[in-house]
Amino acid sequence: MEGMEQWKDQLEQLKIQLEPRKIQLEQWWHQAIEYLDQIPPIQLYAAIAVLFISTLLLFSIRLFKRTKSNTIVLTGLSGSGKTVLFYVLRDGSSHQGTVTSMEPNVGTFVLNSESNKKGKIKSVHLVDVPGHSRLRPKLDEFLPQAAGIVFVVDAVEFLPSCPSVSEYLYDILTKASVVKKKIPVLICCNKSDKVTAHTKEFIRKQIEKEIEKLRASRSAISAADISNDFTLGVSGEVFSFTQCRNAVTVADASGLKGEVAQVEQFIREHVKP
Repeated sequence: MEGMEQWKDQLEQLKIQLEPRKIQLEQWWHQAIEYLDQIPPIQLYAAIAVLFISTLLLFSIRLFKRTKSNTIVLTGLSGSGKTVLFYVLRDGSSHQGTVTSMEPNVGTFVLNSESNKKGKIKSVHLVDVPGHSRLRPKLDEFLPQAAGIVFVVDAVEFLPSCPSVSEYLYDILTKASVVKKKIPVLICCNKSDKVTAHTKEFIRKQIEKEIEKLRASRSAISAADISNDFTLGVSGEVFSFTQCRNAVTVADASGLKGEVAQVEQFIREHVKP
C-alpha cells in the first residue's frame, strides 16, 4: 500500500510540474490561431499551395534519383562482337569468341574492372540484343529502360556493311523512346586492334554521309509510309551527329584483347556509382 501511495504522489508531482508547460503550449496555440486569423485568406492559401508544391517537387526529385536506370543496351549488326564485349565487361574473358546470339544475353553485375574496388559501386544491368534483322524488334523491349546504348560496329568489315550499319543506327536514333528520353549513344568501333581496321573518325564520317542519303530518300516518301517516329538532322544542312537531340559519341575497342576502357567510361558516365 505504501508503494502505491508513493506512486500516486509522484504522479501528482509530475502533473504539477507539467501544468505550466501545458499552459504555455495553450498560449502558443492561441497566439498561432490569432496570427493566422490576421493573414488574408488568399495569402494563406498561396502559402499552403507553395508548401505543397515544394514538398511534391522534393519528393519527385528523390524518387527520380532513386529509380534512375542502370540498364545499358549493346546492339549492332550480327558479327560485330557484341557478345564478346558483354563477357569482357562482365568477367574479363572473351570466352574464346562466341557464335551469333539468337536470344538476348542479360546480366546485372559490377564491371569486371571494378570488381576489386572498395566503396559503393553500382551494378550495371547489361543487355546484349541479337543483331539479326529478324530479331531486332527485341530491342524495343529494352530501350524504354535504357540509360545508354552501345552501338557496336565491326571496324574491319565496316565498308561493306556501312549501308546496313547506318540504316540500323538511323532507325534507333529516330525512335521515340530514344529521342524523348535523350538516351546517349556510343558508336563502339570494335576490333580496332587489327591492322586493317578503320579509324573511328573515318567510321563516324562515313555513317554521317550514309545517314544524309537516308534522310534524303526517306523524306521523299509520304509520311504514311515512314515507320520512324522522328526525323534526324536540320533542314537545309548536311547531317552530323551533333544535330541529334541525344548525345552520340564514337570510341575504339577490342573485345578479344580486353581493350574496353572507353566503353566502361561511357557506362560509368550514365550509370553513376
